Amino acid sequence: MQDERQLAILQTNLQRIRERIEGACARVGRSPAEVTLVAVTKTIPIEVVTILPKLDLIDLGENRPQELWRKAPVLPNVRWHLIGHLQRNKIERTLPLVQLVHSVDSERLLMAIEEWAREQNRIVDVLLEINTTGEVNKHGFPPERILPLAPLLGSLRAVRIRGLMTMAAFTEVIEDTRPNFSLLRTLRDQLRPELSSPLDHLSMGMSNDFEIAVEEGATLVRIGTALFAGIKKG
Repeated sequence: MQDERQLAILQTNLQRIRERIEGACARVGRSPAEVTLVAVTKTIPIEVVTILPKLDLIDLGENRPQELWRKAPVLPNVRWHLIGHLQRNKIERTLPLVQLVHSVDSERLLMAIEEWAREQNRIVDVLLEINTTGEVNKHGFPPERILPLAPLLGSLRAVRIRGLMTMAAFTEVIEDTRPNFSLLRTLRDQLRPELSSPLDHLSMGMSNDFEIAVEEGATLVRIGTALFAGIKKG
């Protein structure tokens, strides 16, 4: 009975989110198929997370590697995304579990992933996290560092740069987040010819601002609060 109630809540929340994504896409002439919803399972109990594939939600995101280690074995047939900070000493245990790392935020981490991937004879897909707000408490490359980094990025053999990621400033005026998302798209467009790569992903937008992110080109939106509203957290 509890599972049925939780499923009904999630279905309702998901429908509303998808309608909002569709509306944002319509406003700028995009197809909703271009946008992937990454369900952020931070603090969500495993018994709730296991419901998500029933709703065709198979892209799941975790902030903390330790939570990813705990949940991934229970749900092996989904695409796990690491969206939070990754310490170098957690690379070996984390990377085999994930489809995409959204949060590569330093050259040291980037090169540590490259070294591990070469040793394992693997290709690892990552996004570069950009601090588009300039807030000192946020991880990420400064925007002005990205283009000068192009020669190093182009030399990587085992890490594949798939795009960029950011977190907008938290604000009560949601429209104020737009410059953060616009800047990320501009940086991606500037970096593309330098790497001869499509850089096909922009990971930006969360529960409070994902509609503006979609209008500005997001391909991955990271949504937890809006999806799990009404669900008891762990």
